[in-house]
Amino acid sequence: MTEYLQKLNKQQKLPVIHKNGPLIVIAGAGSGKTRVLTYRIVHLINQNIDPFNILALTFTNKAAAEMKKRISESVGDSQARNIWMGTFHSVFARILRSEAPLLGYPTNFTIYDTYDSERLVSNIIKELNLNKDHYKTKQIRNRISSLKNNFITVENYFNNPEMIEVDKMSKRSEFGNIYKRYVERCFRSSVMDFDDLLLKTNELLNKFPEVLSKYQDKFRYILVDEYQDTNYSQYLIIKALSDRHQNLCVVGDDSQSIYSFRGANIDNILNFKKYYPDCKIYKLEQNYRSSNNIVQCANSLIQNNQFKLDKTIWTQNNDGEKIIINKSLSDSDEGRYVASNIFERKNNELLNNSSFAVLYRTNAQSRAVEDALRKINIEYQVFGGLSFYQRKEIKDVLAYLRLIENLNDEESLRRIINFPPRGIGQTTLDKLTLISEKQNISLFDSISNLNDPLVKINKGTIEKLDNFMNQILSFKVFSQNNNAYETVSHIINKIQIVNFYKNEGSLESFNRIENIEELVNGINDFIEGQEELFESDKSLSKYLEDVALYSETDKEVSNERVSLMTVHMAKGLEFPIVYVIGMEENLFPSVMSINSREEVEEERRLFYVAMTRAEKSLTLSYCNQRFKWGNLNECEPSRFLSEIDNKYTNKNSLHKQQPSHIDNTLLRLRNFKKRKNISKLKSFKSSSQNIKINIKINDVVFHERFGRGQVKEIEEDGENSRATINFNNSGEKKVLLKFAKLKVIK
Repeated sequence: MTEYLQKLNKQQKLPVIHKNGPLIVIAGAGSGKTRVLTYRIVHLINQNIDPFNILALTFTNKAAAEMKKRISESVGDSQARNIWMGTFHSVFARILRSEAPLLGYPTNFTIYDTYDSERLVSNIIKELNLNKDHYKTKQIRNRISSLKNNFITVENYFNNPEMIEVDKMSKRSEFGNIYKRYVERCFRSSVMDFDDLLLKTNELLNKFPEVLSKYQDKFRYILVDEYQDTNYSQYLIIKALSDRHQNLCVVGDDSQSIYSFRGANIDNILNFKKYYPDCKIYKLEQNYRSSNNIVQCANSLIQNNQFKLDKTIWTQNNDGEKIIINKSLSDSDEGRYVASNIFERKNNELLNNSSFAVLYRTNAQSRAVEDALRKINIEYQVFGGLSFYQRKEIKDVLAYLRLIENLNDEESLRRIINFPPRGIGQTTLDKLTLISEKQNISLFDSISNLNDPLVKINKGTIEKLDNFMNQILSFKVFSQNNNAYETVSHIINKIQIVNFYKNEGSLESFNRIENIEELVNGINDFIEGQEELFESDKSLSKYLEDVALYSETDKEVSNERVSLMTVHMAKGLEFPIVYVIGMEENLFPSVMSINSREEVEEERRLFYVAMTRAEKSLTLSYCNQRFKWGNLNECEPSRFLSEIDNKYTNKNSLHKQQPSHIDNTLLRLRNFKKRKNISKLKSFKSSSQNIKINIKINDVVFHERFGRGQVKEIEEDGENSRATINFNNSGEKKVLLKFAKLKVIK
């Protein structure tokens, strides 16, 4: 019956067999915390604790399902099903379904997600005729969420003069009324939002002692996973439910507390001993996941935090590879370095794509890596969001580009006719559709045919439609006389999409701006790639053709893909080979999170999480320069790189072996802001008049942008010597040898 105990080391076994009283398990990265939680539940059941008296709380359904599966394998399905196990929200919703009438709700109340909540907030703002510049929907909804998670009700808010004054100073004096109406409307509609599932559970346990007593008696043993991620409201519920029997087991790692932006409070784990003076403290310090170099390198980083629990992570694994610190010239070069390194390791070590993960601080950073991986035909999967070119803001900008390239593109027109908002609503669009169908013309042409007596459109709307049509036509003329980069820059400036998102003022809007910036950088890279070609084509038409081909690649289905994700998304995962890119000041740590020690320490914990995802190989990469809106900005390596112990690292400078004239050429090609006409660069002369030909016909070569290919023809012409190469993934191209960095494979 107890053979499972033989699968545990001494440190894991102690919290598993601990029966009564509070305990905290400080579980370092890769130390087997899930195994400890699982076997503790199994052991309790084997010690004749009724599964109905066990409550296990997790943060993800995946974690709950995995634990329940392991428990079923040990004690059987019938026993495992009786455990109250699930996410905080699912378990508390289950309690509220039973007790809702006490709070005035029916048992079949509706649960609103974030989108539903935002729509309701938006409607209330409209009803109150409030200034949308001061009352932004997302900001108001997020503030309501924050108040609820801190157990601040509408009544508490109105009894807090300081909060009211803060909102007055922020020109949001009506926030309290919005909050009040929001709560009343939800209640009248028999609705709870996600935050209510915590708030109402707290309210239930506080207002009805008999209900609290009922669930205290029911949940005699409580286990909480990822305790460092709990917020104040969750802490209060756990404390209330465990107060009678005190059989509370929490498992977590303060070094992996990275969700303060969601309301997580690291003090919950740091002060557990203070809240439960009689608790037992167990430490899981042996790492089973990573090589010794990775473990020690991560240790050297996290010791720089002041607010932490005492522990020393170690491993019996071999030293393994040293951590590579890679320096690239730019973000595009960084993407190509990562892609080519994956390509080489795949072939040299016979690895699958799924062995690799690329981690970054912000979603926008995926663009350069995605482009580089596509060029060499390596399949990938972007986690935690859409592929870069499928994101809303990117599709919006591309819709403008596609419409000016093809005025008959109806779907593109529908997407952007009222974005950014210009007062052209769905009713007007429906009328244009009627004209289009009746006269058998395109939707765009129907704007010029508004004299149909059966379709009445008022004068103000006609003026808006005319302005839109003329703007699109002017964009089309501009694109015919300028390259793709200049065209997209012109459009973004004219439609003021960046100002639109700045005015929204939410974290999501900030991310959208970053993504649009990355799209501009991508078109910049397209122009740069065309510079290498003998017969270059920098037109918008050519760029859109390339993007369309990329989109087709995105649709291919494969179970073997390189993983791309933010560090936040990577928490809890592990990969043999990990690349952490963008290790620069103001990017990682984020410029938004360097205003206090607490913020910097959370960024450092986030980097610690990134490092400890790696099992065998870890590369940390930064750039000398990074593009922002067409300007080439100098970058400073992240402060975190200077904090890790050098004896565990090797430095790799990607460009130090390149001839200086190539570096200078790249800088001149990239500095769009300082030149008015990119075509003038054709007059730039190489420092060498004679290009040494290091390839021959039929050679198989590798190009950073176009991937693997075979040399078909070589034309010697001094500094304009060129080669025709048939690339496997990019087709036949004629490249200038003075720019093309070709590597002979065989």
